[in-house]
Amino acid sequence: MKHDASDAGPPADGSRQCDTAPIRSGEDYIESLRGRGLKVYLLGEPVDEPVDHPVIRPSINAVAKTYDLALEEPELASAHSSISGTTVNRFLQIAESVEDVVNQNRMQRRLGQLTGTCFQRCVGMDALNALFSVTYDADQAHGTGYHRRFVDFVRMVQMQNLVIGGAMTDPKGDRSRGPSEQEDPDLYVHIAERRDDGIVIRGAKAHQTGCINSHWIMIMPTMRLAERDRDYAVVCAIRVEDPGLTYIYGRQSCDTRAMDGGDIDAGNAQYGGQEAMIVIDDVFVPWDHVFLCGETEFAAPLVERFTGFHRRSYVCKTGLGDVLIGAAATIADYNGVANASHIRDKLVEMAHLNETIYGAGIASSHESVQTEAGNYQNDDMLANVCKHNVTRFPYEIARLAQDLAGGLVATLPSQRELDNDVTGPLLRKFLKAGPGVKVEERMRILRLIENMTLGRNAVGYLTESMHGAGSPQAQRIQIARGLDLEKKMKLARDLAGIHDDDG
Repeated sequence: MKHDASDAGPPADGSRQCDTAPIRSGEDYIESLRGRGLKVYLLGEPVDEPVDHPVIRPSINAVAKTYDLALEEPELASAHSSISGTTVNRFLQIAESVEDVVNQNRMQRRLGQLTGTCFQRCVGMDALNALFSVTYDADQAHGTGYHRRFVDFVRMVQMQNLVIGGAMTDPKGDRSRGPSEQEDPDLYVHIAERRDDGIVIRGAKAHQTGCINSHWIMIMPTMRLAERDRDYAVVCAIRVEDPGLTYIYGRQSCDTRAMDGGDIDAGNAQYGGQEAMIVIDDVFVPWDHVFLCGETEFAAPLVERFTGFHRRSYVCKTGLGDVLIGAAATIADYNGVANASHIRDKLVEMAHLNETIYGAGIASSHESVQTEAGNYQNDDMLANVCKHNVTRFPYEIARLAQDLAGGLVATLPSQRELDNDVTGPLLRKFLKAGPGVKVEERMRILRLIENMTLGRNAVGYLTESMHGAGSPQAQRIQIARGLDLEKKMKLARDLAGIHDDDG
């Protein structure tokens, strides 16, 4: 690394370590979110305290697990940082070796296994790692001071152990037009004003995973930009509690089951994901937190490096796949068919698809190379192969899980019926399965399968797998760019005895 604790200098103004103690545990993290006065809307109503809202709290619990894992398995979920000179949560680590990049994937799979959902911190981790090299390259090209500012910011968040959300996706409006060609300029985040002490930004970011559960949001451009789009070439960090921000919470299938009482019907009552739209209404950003401002030629490299990191980060879905395979095997066992050959074959197919995703993602990390800035960037081709697999294979794994679950996965009566004096005994009689299997346990596994394939956490396992980090065509474009057909054609010609200098 070119920047370590001894030479990085003091933090920039506005990024100084605050007086509060750094966050250590999941409980500390949850308390850090209280009393921030966020402007959050859910189901048409303002939310006074997101931490205590039953729909939001499971997503907060999932982030909290990223803190607890660093205490429970420190070799997996933490790393030494030469920026702060301390041991930091791996989600805040700038990768200093190939092993660092690989361990990100191992940690992501483990967290998927423990939560069965999106734990919401991969975007921030991947944004920090992409920006480390992009800010360095921008400084080399233009003599700017972005990289030093960025390193100061990273040191601050590492020392305080904060959650960073990455915000890349704009609403986009008319997609046949670029940012500066839109009828409404706010459909892409842009610089509304440049001042002596900073900039003012305006616009919105859509589909933002875990944004309300973050402490800072990293704003980034969403696409390649032309020179006329200079005002849209902005990268900056903003505080989640900035008064100019409004959060409109996204609906998830079956999300209000969290408000029904009981813990069976939710399927996964403890953990969930989160997406929201961030509306940015003239938010002031001091220069210390601005890391790109008008350098349009660096928008594309940033998007490519970020998506390179983020597309191999989708190995997190293999952790969810592990849970779903386990649930499918459990319901087969409960139903008394675990030893049937066709059941075993379907479980093998689920495992094959799951490991194929993981294989491509972790291979991408193993093939990381050092950048000019000193951090490590994973292999782009394998990252895109990983993500392209993710757009397909979880859907087949989910189909097979529903196959093994049977029709009850979609017709099961509610927990209230189980607890009812009249219907409860009837359900315990007629939903009985294999010997020794409690009806309540059968219902719980069925609800978990429903949760991951139809319900709330199907957002993180299926739809997010399709569209997160770019929809399928985005990966196909990148795969085509790295295809190098001419090289492959020459290999074939050489073996066939066709020489390029032949007449």
